[in-house]
Amino acid sequence: MDLTQQHFIALLPLLITSATILVVMLGIAWRRNHTQSFLLSVVGLNLALLSLIPALQVAPLHVTALLTVDRFACFFMALILVATLACVTLAHAYLGEKQGKGYPGNREELYLLMLLAAAGGLVLVSAQHLAGLFIGLELLSVPTYGLVAYAFFDKRSLEGGIKYMVLSAAGSAFLLFGMALLYADAGTLSFAGIGAVLAPAALPGPLVQLGMGMMLVGLAFKLSLVPFHLWTPDVYEGAPAPVAAFLATASKVAAFAVLLRLFQISPAAATPALHDLLTIIAVASILFGNLLALLQSNLKRLLGYSSIAHFGYLLVALVASQGLAVEAVGVYLATYVLTTLGAFGVITLMSTPYNGRDCDALYEYRGLFWRRPYLTAVLAVMMLSLAGIPLTAGFIGKFYIIAVGVQAQLWWLLGALVIGSAIGVFYYLRVMVTLFLMEPNLRRHDAPFNWGQRAGGMMLLLVAVLAFVLGVYPQPLLAMLSTITLG
Repeated sequence: MDLTQQHFIALLPLLITSATILVVMLGIAWRRNHTQSFLLSVVGLNLALLSLIPALQVAPLHVTALLTVDRFACFFMALILVATLACVTLAHAYLGEKQGKGYPGNREELYLLMLLAAAGGLVLVSAQHLAGLFIGLELLSVPTYGLVAYAFFDKRSLEGGIKYMVLSAAGSAFLLFGMALLYADAGTLSFAGIGAVLAPAALPGPLVQLGMGMMLVGLAFKLSLVPFHLWTPDVYEGAPAPVAAFLATASKVAAFAVLLRLFQISPAAATPALHDLLTIIAVASILFGNLLALLQSNLKRLLGYSSIAHFGYLLVALVASQGLAVEAVGVYLATYVLTTLGAFGVITLMSTPYNGRDCDALYEYRGLFWRRPYLTAVLAVMMLSLAGIPLTAGFIGKFYIIAVGVQAQLWWLLGALVIGSAIGVFYYLRVMVTLFLMEPNLRRHDAPFNWGQRAGGMMLLLVAVLAFVLGVYPQPLLAMLSTITLG
């Protein structure tokens, strides 16, 4: 196909992110400088974010056979770029300023790997073809193996990296085999083509159903849905805090966005068998995620199990796949990304300068209010938002998911959601109560006093304010999402 100026404008976010990767790589080759790599990454990501404005003017546009840029893709690109920008900012604070005080190895490659993974996410949310889906997913996953194991001197980090690599490879194998079965029946790899071929059939054949089922298994690995969730707590605990934040936000948003696009476009996804399978996975993820989070005394593991439950909630909208489903997913993912970044941001700043393992044990947060009231305020708002308490962003997201469930009359799923949310309130409030406890002779794990001066501290305050503002006045976000359409 002939590429015109409009095609390049539509691809600007991906092109600028790719150019940033090259510039950062050349900068590292020329001179190793932590601040230089950080600033180049931040400038590139901000330019990519700004380039979404002209990209929206030409959307929807089929750029190649593999990619389409529409309002749906632009919204999720914005989410991924914002999450990556936040994680890069946290990484700069986390790695420390001086070689003697901070991270003992090379710092600069972390930015490079994070940018590569973000580029994979941008490809993934724009994919309209199974080949594009696989390329995006692998470009997202492979750099993440290195990111998880980046704290090479910590055996938990290395263990997490190996576990994530092995299980991710298993997920990719399921995904590829599912694609092969789908192609064998449909004879095409494009989402729209598969939809057009299979639409006349009242019920897709067994090959198609098995293929879609295996693809769902592959993506469920990436989204850590039950029973494909076993890697999640160990990987979250072992990964450096900014990397865990990236995994929980940008990585999962990209995988869920492409799953939603596939289910919206292809009628093969609307079979009763697949709906039943999705319903079982959703109920199991909600209940197991919340129940296992109850038992945790490690904040990272608690947030890992909590993320399993949150993506179980999101499956309610995926099973409904009608009415406000796309809008509800957008609202929920925007609020989830915001609150998860805030929670992991507090862990990151408490773990700075890098000093052995991360500050992730719950007892280390006892009495935090008396030492760091601002950090306590941020974490408290994040916990309330994750619990879905009114006047926080999380409440708006959960309200939309419930509205979609009621509209589609998914009463069993809604019952599981209500029970899961009630359990969730208990362990989120337990974290909040811990922040205000005080014990004599307590071993303290403190952040530097000047955390508020750092870019990471400023970003955290902004996240906390946004989480509150969106809970009180969500209209701008809702107005933006009401225009989202699949091209």
